[in-house]
Amino acid sequence: MDPDGECKGETAAGPGSKDIFVQLVISLALGISAFVAFCILRPRWKTLYAARKRHSNPLIALPALPDSFFGWMPALYRITEEQVLASAGLDAFVFLSFFKMSLRLFATILFFALVVLWPIHNNFDTGKTTPPGRDSPGNESFYTGLLQSPRLYFPTSLEQTLGNSEPEDKSWSYLWAYMVFTWFFSFLTMYFMNSETIKVIKIRQDYLGTQSTITDRTFRLTGIPEDIRSEEKIKDFVENLEIGHVRSVTLCRNWSEIDALMAQRQGLLRKLEEAWSAYLAQQPPAGLTSDLREPGTADDTMQEYANDGDESRENGGLLAGSSLQNLMAERARPKVRLRFGFLNLRSRKIDALDYYEEKLRRHDEKIRNSRKKEFPPTDTAFVTMDSIAACQMAVQTTVDPRPGRLLTKPAPAPSDVIWKNTYAPRYKRQLQAWGVTIFITFLSILWFAPVAALAQLLSICTMQTIAPSFAESLLRHDITKAFVQTGLPTLVVSLLNVLVPYLYDYLSNTQGMVSQGEVELSTISKNFFFIFFNIFIVYTVAGSAALSEFWSIIRDSLRDTRTIASKLAGSIQDLNNFYLNFIMLQGLGLFPFKLLQFGSISLYSIYRMGAKTPRDFAELVQPSLFNYGFYLPTALLVFILCLVYSILPGAHIVLFLGICYFTLGYFVYKYQLLYSMDQPQHATGGAWPIICGRIIVGLVAFQVIMIAILVLQTAFVAAGLVVPLVILTFWYHFHSRRRFTPLTRFIALRSIKRATDPGSESRPDQDPEQVQRQTRLTRRMSTIDEDREKGMRFVNPSLVAPLEQPWIYQDPPPPPPEDWSAAESNAGSTNGNGSSRVVTPLVNDGLGSVASSFSLGDTHVWRDNGDGNV
Repeated sequence: MDPDGECKGETAAGPGSKDIFVQLVISLALGISAFVAFCILRPRWKTLYAARKRHSNPLIALPALPDSFFGWMPALYRITEEQVLASAGLDAFVFLSFFKMSLRLFATILFFALVVLWPIHNNFDTGKTTPPGRDSPGNESFYTGLLQSPRLYFPTSLEQTLGNSEPEDKSWSYLWAYMVFTWFFSFLTMYFMNSETIKVIKIRQDYLGTQSTITDRTFRLTGIPEDIRSEEKIKDFVENLEIGHVRSVTLCRNWSEIDALMAQRQGLLRKLEEAWSAYLAQQPPAGLTSDLREPGTADDTMQEYANDGDESRENGGLLAGSSLQNLMAERARPKVRLRFGFLNLRSRKIDALDYYEEKLRRHDEKIRNSRKKEFPPTDTAFVTMDSIAACQMAVQTTVDPRPGRLLTKPAPAPSDVIWKNTYAPRYKRQLQAWGVTIFITFLSILWFAPVAALAQLLSICTMQTIAPSFAESLLRHDITKAFVQTGLPTLVVSLLNVLVPYLYDYLSNTQGMVSQGEVELSTISKNFFFIFFNIFIVYTVAGSAALSEFWSIIRDSLRDTRTIASKLAGSIQDLNNFYLNFIMLQGLGLFPFKLLQFGSISLYSIYRMGAKTPRDFAELVQPSLFNYGFYLPTALLVFILCLVYSILPGAHIVLFLGICYFTLGYFVYKYQLLYSMDQPQHATGGAWPIICGRIIVGLVAFQVIMIAILVLQTAFVAAGLVVPLVILTFWYHFHSRRRFTPLTRFIALRSIKRATDPGSESRPDQDPEQVQRQTRLTRRMSTIDEDREKGMRFVNPSLVAPLEQPWIYQDPPPPPPEDWSAAESNAGSTNGNGSSRVVTPLVNDGLGSVASSFSLGDTHVWRDNGDGNV
């Protein structure tokens, strides 16, 4: 607090250098405790921490992790990229590749920061940006405290800087190093990103080119004119293009009626199962139980049963069944209240079991009759070709000269399709998409209001105004004050990072996208926009002490652009400790909690209390879902923060914490993706273009901030030399998109392995040993996509899914055989060879794991024999 009574410096802006060590202690305490708990619980709760280890093929099976305290870590480290691809697929490989690339990049930058930049910051007075003799206000920050130099100070207006255009301190020549390393680190980032992109593309092309799935042979045809909306006409149309033979066509129809009936059936089925569970959970009358279990009677019965031979055994079984029926008859059957009459004022109770069984039977009749109907066709179809090359030729060419007609797109996996959106009108889906996008944009912009309020409430100056006695007590106790200034702000921001993605994931599911993979990529983009705007842009432009004045700062910036430049450069240094605490808490404190799956463990007891039926208990032990949209945006923000602070004083501290973050993140996510969590989405590595685009955003932010810092320190020539780098970065972005994007969306015809493939002679760029290894992988093992899609084809599950019976006992009921014959005659697709083979597809409603719901009965095997599943 200044003598004038105005809050300035760290008192208002955030934690000081002393508070950093408090944050370090808090983060280490949280992280170590969670890590120790995980190491203790991992060998005991194998149904949770080894839920994905299902492969029996030794060529693709993951290694068994030892049950020792630390022995699992070397085994996890030794898992190769080929094993990651075979077990988790392309999406997991791309996700982990970003962490490995970040590790290599920031380790290289850290080397130059220690060898070159740190001596420059120590030898030159980097904390003074004004001529000698002029004091710099403010407290000492953590960076400059470590460097034993004053806090970096930026003038608040350009007039102050222009008034001293000829600084007396000639040591300001060190600012040329800022310009040089801005260029160098930018080119270094582009080099690593370019190299990793080439590697990802090569792996993707080889991976998809060597497998053979129905997804790789199918494309989605949209904008179909009304005159060819039939399976036979679409088949003839595609074959007339002379790109290949059509294996089957699935024309999407308006299945809203049958989908609604199937959804209602699920509700009825669960109510019937709950009624049966309530009935079976009741204890029989005490008198009847004692009569059935009298010792003398039991002994006499067993003796008579042993002496009378086969006939007595048969009669004894019948008598036992009769006793069981009597026992069941004595139980009170559950009731359900039905309302009827005027305004449903009258009601009566009836037997719940009979009511729901009869209602389910009648509903099943409606479903069977509905499956026989001919639904009106839509403008979308899934066309399966006889080869991958024919499908790729279809999706990479323009089929029709009319705009918006007969557009070809790669098809998602059958289990990934959200069928309710395939027959929705195009205008409706576009309105939904634009409506959600506009809503999310305004929500992200307006979200800074609660953040500003929380930041103000956690400020010591604000507390002195609102609660003076509480603020004075904080000032007297250094540890409590450090916790309030350090732990609470970063904890609030971290909680927002955890809670907000769930809202954006729900909104992404309402945008009308056709596949769950598209929803996942959309969630990544939305969550990154929120995190980058609210945690980086708002904090950087306004500063944590002035978030409540954000609009006034924007208004002043529109009048005078120098205002936002001054705020941008000043806030970056003011908020260094805040971002340092953020990276520290996210890496050292929260990653072990993610490894522990603290959320799943905490919610298990709540879900356990609400579980009533065997189906509910089976769902409790299913693997958790790994949502890339929840984890990738935070990692991208940490990447940008490490870039932004890579040149400023104390860069080695940020870079070291960034390396710790990406190291821990790589191992935590590698374990979850391979062993403990499910990832049913099928995006074929589609997140990599998003990652590259966000890295470009970080590069531009890094360069603009360095320009602002150089300008405000009167290094106009150096700042001017950085401006072409911004233009060059944009050019590289557009050039790389034009060059790499097609290879991240499609499969190159040259990559498709055929029986007549000439091998390495026609591809001299490949190493012969690598070609031999790839050929061996192709011949001896199948990919996870091939295992997942074996026997599947594109058909709405509501048309062919068996009408399962209530799950009353531990084992799930078998599917009724009559449903299979009905499915064969009502599949809704035409095969090119005239044959019909229907396998029940996996149901995907966009809300849960497809792979997990494939076999609910297996969960009891894991629970009873969990010791053998690691």
